[in-house]
Amino acid sequence: MSAHAEDSQSGAQGQSDPAQRGVAGKAIDRVKEAAKTATDILSRVPCRTPKGGMKAMGTLPHVASKLAAHQPVVIVAFGSSSTQGHGSTSPEFNYPNRLAAQLRRAYPGADITVLNRGKGGEDAPEMMARLQAEVINSKPDLVIWQLGTNAVLRNLDPTETGKMIEDGVGRIQAAGSDVVLVDPQYSPATVEKPEGTSKMLALMHKVAALHKVGIFPRFEVMKEWHEGQQMAFSSFVIADGLHMNDWGYACFAQLLGDNIIKSVGAIKMGTNEPAQQQAQQRPL
Repeated sequence: MSAHAEDSQSGAQGQSDPAQRGVAGKAIDRVKEAAKTATDILSRVPCRTPKGGMKAMGTLPHVASKLAAHQPVVIVAFGSSSTQGHGSTSPEFNYPNRLAAQLRRAYPGADITVLNRGKGGEDAPEMMARLQAEVINSKPDLVIWQLGTNAVLRNLDPTETGKMIEDGVGRIQAAGSDVVLVDPQYSPATVEKPEGTSKMLALMHKVAALHKVGIFPRFEVMKEWHEGQQMAFSSFVIADGLHMNDWGYACFAQLLGDNIIKSVGAIKMGTNEPAQQQAQQRPL
């Protein structure tokens, strides 16, 4: 898309009301806004995929088909405080807003809505209570469901948590939405509970495999930042030892968005599953 050409066209319209500039003008506004929110506080530290590449999340047929066809898309980011954005310095730097900005840059002509349904302190029991009203009733094309960390920290029964996750995934799928689970973060707080964290990771990956839904391996990605890339925890986690900072949310959103974009490419090519994401180094 030629931003200069579009800017010239909108400039020729003089002082007309922005609401009457048409679809092209609105698309340019979205691109400019997305670019502004992605201005990089973090450009000195590139966001890298894990060494050896990162397994793709699999196809996301509903959201990918709509993006490929330039149809309106609704994504619900469902979860607890790390979805809500605790630890970010501004709402525009939480992961749902970063993801929205990336997708709008990738698909400037698309009408993309990302709803933040994160609520601090919650896990599966509380989230299930608001699943219908705050998620399913929004008729999303994709639900990104982040959970598990609070269950580990609160020593909740992993078997009961697993049953609730299965129930929730089933209900979301029955409503016609794609699902991506986001597993717990790798941070000092979760490292202190290795047994509970390990059980939760295994449980969530098992549910994802059984229901054939995507899962974003946040734990492994953050572990790679710390152990593989030798980044101090303070580089991506705030002082509470649990929540990500602006850089952490931005890189998480970038890698998640890359996977969604790959799924759109797979739909366009007529393949069933996108190829494994290759290792790469790129600035945010």
